Formats: sequence, C-alpha cells, structure tokens
Amino acid sequence: MNDSTIAAISTGLTNSGIGIVRISGCDSLKIIDKIFKGKNNKKLSSEKTYTAHYGRIYDGNKQIDEVIVLIMKAPNTYTREDIVEINCHGGVLVMQQILETVIKYGAVPAEPGEFTKRAFLNGRIDLSQAEAVMDVINSKNEYALNNSISILNGKLFNKIEELRSIIINRAAFIESALDDPEHYDLDNFGDKLLIDVDNIINSVNCMLKTFNNGKLISEGINTVIVGKPNAGKSTLLNNLLGEERAIVTDVAGTTRDTLEEFINIDGITLKVIDTAGIRKTVDIVESIGVKKSIDYVDKSDLILYVVDASVKLDDNDYDIINMIKDKNVIVLQNKNDLEINVEENIIKDTFENVINISAKNDIGIIELKEKIKDLFFNGKLDFNDEICITNVRHKKLLNDTLDSMILIKEGINNCISEDLYLIDLMNAYKSLGLIIGKQVDDDLVDEIFTKFCTGK
Repeated sequence: MNDSTIAAISTGLTNSGIGIVRISGCDSLKIIDKIFKGKNNKKLSSEKTYTAHYGRIYDGNKQIDEVIVLIMKAPNTYTREDIVEINCHGGVLVMQQILETVIKYGAVPAEPGEFTKRAFLNGRIDLSQAEAVMDVINSKNEYALNNSISILNGKLFNKIEELRSIIINRAAFIESALDDPEHYDLDNFGDKLLIDVDNIINSVNCMLKTFNNGKLISEGINTVIVGKPNAGKSTLLNNLLGEERAIVTDVAGTTRDTLEEFINIDGITLKVIDTAGIRKTVDIVESIGVKKSIDYVDKSDLILYVVDASVKLDDNDYDIINMIKDKNVIVLQNKNDLEINVEENIIKDTFENVINISAKNDIGIIELKEKIKDLFFNGKLDFNDEICITNVRHKKLLNDTLDSMILIKEGINNCISEDLYLIDLMNAYKSLGLIIGKQVDDDLVDEIFTKFCTGK
C-alpha cells in the first residue's frame, strides 16, 4: 500500500457556499498542524477523533481562509487512515489555494477515486461496495439509488460470500477425502454435492435475471421518439419534460438534429432522444439528421412512434412502419383533438400498443406513462430485498460461475471422478471472489478506480 498522504478537493470545482479539501494518510495530522491556527493554538493532532475545530489556514504568514476542520483518526475512518477535511468557503480560487498549500506542506495530489481505492485496499469495503459508491453518486432515480445503497451496505457481498463458503467447504471435503480416505468417505458424495450445485445455479440465475431491469433502472430506458416531420415529436418531448426544451413550429423539418434528455416517470428514467422527422429529402443537413434518427432506432429499448392522426398515412409513415414494426413500439396517434383522418385499422393491425394522445393539450400522457411501466416492469417497480445486478463486470463473472456449476452438474450426472470436480469448484470460487475483490489483479483495480471522480 502506498504510504503517501493524498489530498484533493472533494466538492464540485465551481463557486458554491462551502468547499471541502480532503486529506488522507499518515501525515495528515502533521500537515494540518503546520497550516492551521485556532483560537487556543492547540495542535489538532492532539485533539480527539471526530471533532470539529474553528480557525484559519495559513501558508507561512499569509492567511488563506477562515475554516472549520474535521479530524478523523485511523482506523475508524473511510480510508482507515488519518483523515482531515478542511471546510472552507466554496470559491474555486480559495479551494485551489488551500489544496496547493496542503500539497506544499507534504501531501501529493490524489488520483481519481484514490480515497475509495484506499478504503478497498485497507479492507474497509469490498470491490462491489467500492463500485456502488460511484453508482450512488450517479443514481438517476430512487430505485437506482436504493439498489446502490443496498450493495454499499454489503448485501451483494454477503450473498457472494455465502455461495463461496458452500463451494470452498465442498472443495475442502474432496481434498481431505483424497488425502485421507480412511476418515473421509466420498460414497454418494456426488448426490450431496448436486443439491448444493443446484442451489448455487438457482441463486446465480436469479441474480442474472435482474440484470436487464437493473440496467434499465440505473442507466435509463433508451427511448427514441420517431415520426415524420410535424407529427408532434418535439411537442411530446416538451410535455414529458414539463418545459419548452425543443423548438416547436408549424414548419415541417424544424428538428434537424437529435436532442437528448433524461425524463423521470414515477421513478423510472427514460433517456429520451427526439429525432429529426424521417422523410425523403434532398436537403443535405436534414438528410444527415434523418440518417442519425434511423441509427438511434436500431439502438433503442423503446420507440415512441408519433403519428399525425389528423392526416392520412403517407409514404414516409409506411417507411417508418416497415422500419420499426418488429421492435418494442408504442404508437402515439397525436392531435386527437382535431378531426381523425389517419387509417387507424392499419396501425392497430401492425402494432399492439396504440394510444390516442394530444401532446399539445396533455391528453393521453398518463396512459402513456402507465404503458411504459407495464412494458418494462409489468406495471410494478417496487424496491425490495432483491439485489439488482447492474454492473457488466459482475454479470460476466456470474456467467462464468454458472458455467462452472453446470460443468460440475454434468460431471455428477456422468459419474466422473470426484477429484475432477475440484477444478470447476475452484474456478467458480475464484469468479465469485473477483466480484468482491478477492484475488483481483492490480490492473483491474486501477481500471475501476480511474472511472471515479477526483476527491472521492
């Protein structure tokens, strides 16, 4: 473990009411003693842990700011090292000057995620909990936040350790029986092992089944609004956002590029892309927008196809219908406050989910929101004790575990020698361990923490 003392600005690098400069490492208290002066001139290193102290930060004789300093002594801290947090005024310049002073007197700049990395390396948290820290910060809705907090509190760690304990106990028994057959009997061991293998397969499968919903909850449902020009796509986006974000005019082709927004619908996040109207055009700029619209359609989880219900379907509509008919689509027959002229039978014969709306007058929007919840979460999205897997790395390692367990099951059914089970048992044990950071390579640890923000 690096014995250097690190420092970083832990709040946003923008002008605000309060800023925090964080220091962690064996020299944290020595450094603060050199630059902090309080009313009683006591050294903060002699003060009790988890105490706050009012005073000023100095660089030599130069006063930098009036501050409150929090002292947290090892090992009961986030990093299990001595930590000092300088709460200063939130100006960018003053935060930078305090950080430069801390570095001048012995600290080194922290790398992205280095505080959390030290928490992991010092055994304060496991790797899945460390990853959950950033998930908490990046949470876009309540469900994603609750799931991240659940993992941060150790729910995934406990489940993984439970499975690893079963595996290592079975592997140890086989090893003991091979070394000391007089005292350990492998007769009918395969039948007993099969029960554990089936239970582990079931547990892993249950976690893997949460991945799709977990990703949708954490990252949002990739939603593309498509339709021909002037169908009301931008009006729909503005309605869902509750603000005039997209330009709306009576001129067809106003939207020439994609517009991306995040929308929260009853705790569900939609990553919505308003696309250029899809039509045949000779306009070079508009044609580029149309091509981008088609590209986004191919990558979407959900397509909101906006149809102008006041006019009949035309060639542009039929091109769109042929492009999206086999995808996950909700058709919105817009402008139903006007006379309906669209061929509704054609649309309903092609698509299962059709809703009449008026985006301008807020008609049918509640029904649309309910339909989205029904399509993706069977109408319900209640946070419970189930762990949602949202991390691609975790998914791969769970699949590796599942593969090993299936090989063991096949071996039991084929009556192979018990010693051959050991290879797959230990492979599964290692795969599960990598989820929580056991036997993890330094390169992987570095890669994970470089994705963190500096100061966390």
